[in-house]
Amino acid sequence: MFIDVHGHVSAPSELYAYKAGLLSHRGAHGRGGAGISDDRLRAALHEPNPSFGGESHLAHLAAAGIDIQLISPRPYQSMHSESPAFLVDWFTAETNDVIHRVCQLEPGLFRGVAGLPQSMETDPAAWTRELRRCVQELGFVGAMLNPDPYEGTRQPPGLGDRFWYPVWEALCELDVPALIHSAGCRAPARESYSLHFIQEETLAVIGLVQSSVFTDFPDLKIIVSHGGGAIPYQRGRFAPGALRKGQRFEDNLRRLWYDTCLYTRDSIELLLKAVGVDRCLFGTEKPGTGSMRDPETGRWIDDIHLLINDIEWLDDKQRTQLFETNARELFRL
Repeated sequence: MFIDVHGHVSAPSELYAYKAGLLSHRGAHGRGGAGISDDRLRAALHEPNPSFGGESHLAHLAAAGIDIQLISPRPYQSMHSESPAFLVDWFTAETNDVIHRVCQLEPGLFRGVAGLPQSMETDPAAWTRELRRCVQELGFVGAMLNPDPYEGTRQPPGLGDRFWYPVWEALCELDVPALIHSAGCRAPARESYSLHFIQEETLAVIGLVQSSVFTDFPDLKIIVSHGGGAIPYQRGRFAPGALRKGQRFEDNLRRLWYDTCLYTRDSIELLLKAVGVDRCLFGTEKPGTGSMRDPETGRWIDDIHLLINDIEWLDDKQRTQLFETNARELFRL
């Protein structure tokens, strides 16, 4: 079985028109709703999409043999840095409701991963109300956490800071994992949001493993998107500092989990060797950024399962761990 832990919802344009309306009137017209019918939700899953290489969301999953996909909000749409905070609350809740309805329409295929209303105008404890609603009332199996709610406009606290402790407490209480995934990126940041993802995931790994978070929350389950940013590749740079403290940096890295949302075989292979197969989960972000065909191979660039199958030294047990059992156990599926 292929369980993909890194997917995002394919929603109809009405959801983003709703967002545009909120931003235009800044809440003066009330919360309202996106008014999306089931037929429109189905169309967003079944109809070919030019952003997905001319294929539909469901066609991509079927062709890749994905049996279960965990879907969260499209990160760049999360608008965490907008003001006032209730706009973030309203749009986050509406998006989570859309995810829930998509899961109901395709109950064997999708599981929900909650977006959090991460406005820095409110306390992280306030964000956890939506997390509890999604897990306890809507049956979601995890949360997506943006390490930079300012979206590049200011410096946020690192994930090792006690600022984040209310979120860690709620995740442990609910026994669900968090997928670390940055969101939008705005001026004065120099990078695109795709580069921002990698930078924030790099900072997230270091912030967590060089802090007391896992001492204070030994049951905390954190997955870092896109293979952990740059850290697996640059891990040797941090090894001497850990040794000076009587630690092994490789052991610290294994306090986290990592998805395989990397678009080359050698990158995935490096990740597996750096942190261990038992700390990695199959993730594709399919369909999305990688949904283009490689002109040299004819494959979809986000066909992660084919890249993993190309790694010759993996045995059957390890492949089963990557594709199924690690995710099944971590998310209690």
